[in-house]
Amino acid sequence: MNINDFYATPDEKPLDRLVNDGGFVGIFRTIGCIGDSLSSGELESMTEDGQRGYHDLYDISWGQFIARMAGTKVYNFSRGGMTAREYLQSFGEANGFWNPELACQCYIMALGCNDLWGLGLPVGSVEDINREDYTKNAPTFAGEFAAVMQRYKQIQPKAKFFLVTMPRTPHHGEEPEALADAQQKLMYDLAEYFDNTYVIDLREYGPVYDQKFYDHFWIGGHLNAQGYLLTARMIVSYMDYIIRHNPEDFRQVGFIGTGHYFHGLKW
Repeated sequence: MNINDFYATPDEKPLDRLVNDGGFVGIFRTIGCIGDSLSSGELESMTEDGQRGYHDLYDISWGQFIARMAGTKVYNFSRGGMTAREYLQSFGEANGFWNPELACQCYIMALGCNDLWGLGLPVGSVEDINREDYTKNAPTFAGEFAAVMQRYKQIQPKAKFFLVTMPRTPHHGEEPEALADAQQKLMYDLAEYFDNTYVIDLREYGPVYDQKFYDHFWIGGHLNAQGYLLTARMIVSYMDYIIRHNPEDFRQVGFIGTGHYFHGLKW
């Protein structure tokens, strides 16, 4: 073996090296995927008379592909149409997702489409966050997204958070793309605001969702099974990149949730 294959290189970009076995994401024994339809393996069907159906098939979600790659336990804390507001106000509680028994060492958060394009919420900023009391956050996307993070940080204080940006989809038009740009900036701002938080920037480093991409990886208005598998490979490879480039941040991951740590190391 060549041990240098497992070290970061200065000129490496996040998706230069795709991993098939989960890479260092396998250090996390529990992962929670918080998101909407594209986190839920949702497939879109259509009958002969044009009636559309929407089906969350969690087994083909990118989270479950990651579980099989990395050999870890992944929870789908997601549903088609989900927003940070609904997750915070009802969905999390109704499904028992705040249960400490489901606390994870790592959370991957992929929200924004339905909040910004559907509800039309203002994007907001980190100024909308009340660090001491998430219930006092402003009712913006930033405030409500952060509140979900804050509640999970109360449950698992040392968990690692990976925030996903929206891919480039130029066919959506200028306004949706501008909102996606704002969501991207917010994810980086949140990563600076909170500890143990990182950005999976598919908008910057992922492929453009153009017509050729749609012909291969899309069905109706959602990804197909191939698209979810490809997304899993991108997310897991990006996380592996982050771990390799920030080894000091991840040296104590095995202790998350145990109550133990190695005093003197970053924690």
